[in-house]
Amino acid sequence: MLKSNGERLWASLMAMAEIGATARGGSCRLALSEEDKAGRELFAHWCREAGMALSVDPIGNLFARRPGTDPEAAPVMIGSHLDTQPEGGRFDGVYGVLAGLEVVRCLNDLQIQTRKPLEVAVWTNEEGARFTPAMFGSAVFTGSMQLEDALAVRDTEGVSVAEALQRTGFAGKRPLGGAVDAYFEAHIEQGPILEDNAKSIGVVSGGQAIRWLDVRVEGMAAHAGTTPMPLRKDALYAAAPMIQAIEQLACDFAPQGLTTVGELSISKSSRNTIPGLVQFTVDLRHHLDSAIDEMEQQVGKRLQAIAAQRGLKVSISRHWVSPATPFDADCVAAVQAAVDGLGYAQQSIVSGAGHDAILLARYCPTAMVFIPCVGGLSHNEAEDVLPEDVRRGADVLLNAVLARAGRVE
Repeated sequence: MLKSNGERLWASLMAMAEIGATARGGSCRLALSEEDKAGRELFAHWCREAGMALSVDPIGNLFARRPGTDPEAAPVMIGSHLDTQPEGGRFDGVYGVLAGLEVVRCLNDLQIQTRKPLEVAVWTNEEGARFTPAMFGSAVFTGSMQLEDALAVRDTEGVSVAEALQRTGFAGKRPLGGAVDAYFEAHIEQGPILEDNAKSIGVVSGGQAIRWLDVRVEGMAAHAGTTPMPLRKDALYAAAPMIQAIEQLACDFAPQGLTTVGELSISKSSRNTIPGLVQFTVDLRHHLDSAIDEMEQQVGKRLQAIAAQRGLKVSISRHWVSPATPFDADCVAAVQAAVDGLGYAQQSIVSGAGHDAILLARYCPTAMVFIPCVGGLSHNEAEDVLPEDVRRGADVLLNAVLARAGRVE
């Protein structure tokens, strides 16, 4: 089995982390920002040094290609993202991109040719922190979102995706989509399971279902000092038991059911005004589509009951849906064979987070490789991984990709 150059990969990760570095040791490279542009340009520089050809599609996805000996073969693709949360870590996404580059560097070092070409992909806006929804770079690539819809999305400052692509120079002309033989993505787990079980590698069997809802609670704004409590229609006081009901829902669907209220806003808020309109988001997750369907139904029933009790109006709409997605058996088997051959401690795992690989899995054969992160912490400046786990994950990726791409003797 082949081994990657762990020191080189770690050095590349640390160099990328300097772009958009935060005061507490994390990274901030919001999608299509100047920092994201600089990160992409550094990656492109390294790819050119590795002899790869670069192309960019109209949604800004960046591809670096190493040719194969068969000019008719579809590429084996490796990828992830370089954009981060506003106070993100140094490894979420970027590890998968630079592990893909390390695969190519290792093959170059060993002068190994593959029958199928390899492509390392950087997907646009995986995080969804600046533009929503998340993962629309891979969504547009795979055809699950229309290009025009993605280009029209605006951030909180009113800047559209189309404008940001023009500003950063990543409005490319490579045709969207195209044949892909298989897709592999390496990623930090972003949870505690591998670390708690003392495993170096997670062989990912698929991704859990995710459903985002938007909730709007309408009461009546009124004076805080002159309106008796029994006569109030306080939207925020109504939202509080609604949020508690959503937390209880996770207990009812434990251990696989997860619920989160991540954003809450009071419209035209004032210290001495009773809130008349409150909006908040709901994130539902479960391994099974049938269970997440029931969870969504329960959100509607429980929130409507609270609203009726308080004489308010609540409306709930879907913002984004990602069904449970199994990965390709042959690609997962290639990852498993690589782990077995290397002798690393491993376990099968379901991805709890959304990834570009989830969208690619509906487009082409796909698999993922997880490595542990310290304390299971991610989307945080303190996010950390161990260098030996970084190397082991790249070793697995290298051998799985090579097996799929076909070594030319």
